[in-house]
Amino acid sequence: MSTPAVLPPPPDPADESKWGYRQSLASRVVLLTTFAVALAVAFVAAGAYVTVRMQLQSSMDSQLLERAKTASSEIKEISKGVDDGQAFLIGVSDVRVASVRADGVVNFLDESDRIRLGTPELEVARGETAESIRTLIFDGTRYRVVAVPAAGTPGMALVIAQSLEPQQQTLNRLGVVCLLIGLVGIVTAALVGMAVARNGLRPVRRLTSDVERIARTEDLTALPVEGDDEVARLATAFNQMLASLAASRDRQRQLVADAGHELRTPLTSLRTNIDLLTQAGEGSAMGLSDRARSELLDDVRAQIEELTTLIGDLVELARDEPMSPVVATVELHEVLEAAVARVRRRAPGVTFRLDAAPWYVEGEAGAIERALTNLLDNAAKWSPPSGTVTVSLVSGIVTIDDEGPGIDEADLPHVFERFYRSSESRAMPGSGLGLAIVAQVAERHSGTAVAGRSPSGGTRMMFALPGAPAPKPLQVPETQTV
Repeated sequence: MSTPAVLPPPPDPADESKWGYRQSLASRVVLLTTFAVALAVAFVAAGAYVTVRMQLQSSMDSQLLERAKTASSEIKEISKGVDDGQAFLIGVSDVRVASVRADGVVNFLDESDRIRLGTPELEVARGETAESIRTLIFDGTRYRVVAVPAAGTPGMALVIAQSLEPQQQTLNRLGVVCLLIGLVGIVTAALVGMAVARNGLRPVRRLTSDVERIARTEDLTALPVEGDDEVARLATAFNQMLASLAASRDRQRQLVADAGHELRTPLTSLRTNIDLLTQAGEGSAMGLSDRARSELLDDVRAQIEELTTLIGDLVELARDEPMSPVVATVELHEVLEAAVARVRRRAPGVTFRLDAAPWYVEGEAGAIERALTNLLDNAAKWSPPSGTVTVSLVSGIVTIDDEGPGIDEADLPHVFERFYRSSESRAMPGSGLGLAIVAQVAERHSGTAVAGRSPSGGTRMMFALPGAPAPKPLQVPETQTV
C-alpha cells in the first residue's frame, strides 16, 4: 500500500508581505535610492525622447510645407506633371515629387519613386482642403507626405513625400544614448546609495553597538548625544529609558536593603525570645515563672504581628504596576466610616470625630481602605491619651487632624518616603511603610496625599481622590422591538 504524498504547506502571505522588513536598513536605503534614481532617469529619458521626436517632426513638417508652397508658386503649369527642368525648384534630392489632378490622376517625377497616395491629397487637388500633411507607410517605409494646391493650375495639387528613416535613425541613436546614460546613472546611484548608507547610518550602528553593550554588561550609563537629528532624538529617548530603568533598579535595591534592615530587628528579637523559651522548657537551671513566660509569649506574639504587618507592607509596595483597568465605583464616605470603626477598636483611648459628605470615586476599594486605615493609625499613634482625632470628607478631600506634637518642618518633605522615620518615631512601633503605601494608593488613583500642621498644632493629613458627589448613572441599553 503506497503512502500518500504530503504536499508542503502554502506560503504565508503575511511572511511575503514582511520581506522588506527582514532586509537591513542599509540595503533598503540602497534599494530606495536606486529605484528613485532609476525612476527619475526613466522619466527624463522618456521626456527627452518625446521632446526630440516632436521637435524633429515639427521641423520636418515646416520645411516640407515651405518647400511645397515655394515650388507651387514657382512652377507655372504642372498640368502634365512635374518635369526634370522644374525639379530643381523643389530641391528634389531627398524627396519624392508628384502631381495629383482632381480626377485622381497621379504623375510622379520619377516612376521609381511612386508611392500610393490617397484621399487627403485628392481633397487638396479638388480644393476641399487648403493643405494636408500626414504619415504614410508604403512597402515598410514610413513617409511624411505634404500636399498643397498648385498655384498655376486649378484642380491640381503638388505632393512632396520625404522618408522618415533618417529621422528614425537619429531617434534610435538618441534612445541608445539615453539607455546607456540611464544605466550609468542607476549604477552610480547604487554606489552613492551604498556610500550614503555606510556613512549616514554610522550613528545608528554606533547606537546599536552601545545598546548591545548595555544589554550585555547591564551598565546603565547614559549614551552620548550629538546633534539634534532623529538619531539624537532616539539616543535621548533611550537615555530617558535608561534613567527610568536605573531609578527603578535603585528603588528595588533600596527596598531590599531597607527591608533587610527592618526585618533584622524583629527577627533577632523573635529568635532570642524563642531561644529563651526553648532553654526554659528543656529543664535548665534557669527557670521561668509563669508571668515571665506569659510576657515572653506576648512579646513573641507582638513581634510576629509586627513582622506580618511589615511583610504585608513590603508586598504592597512591591506592586509597582499601575492600577488594574477593572475598577468599580467606591463610596468613599462608607469606606472612611469602616476605616474609622476599625481604628477606633484598635485605639479605644482616642476619640474619633467623623463628618463625611457623600463622595464616589472609581478605583480599588481595598487599597483605598488600607490607605485611610494607615492615615488613621498614624493619627491614633501620635495622639495623646484621651486625645481627639478629627476626620472630615468634603469634595473628595479626606482631612485628618490629630492633637499630637506635629511633624517638624525638616521631616515634612520625607514623611511619604519608604522606611523614612523621624528621630522621634524610631522609639515607637512601626516600619515607616504605612505613609508610603498611602502615597502609592493616591498616585495609582490620580489623587494626592499631603502632610502639614493642623490648627491645633498637631499633624494634618490630607488624602484627595477625584470623583463626584453622586454615582454615575448606569448605561441601560435601549430595548429593541423585533
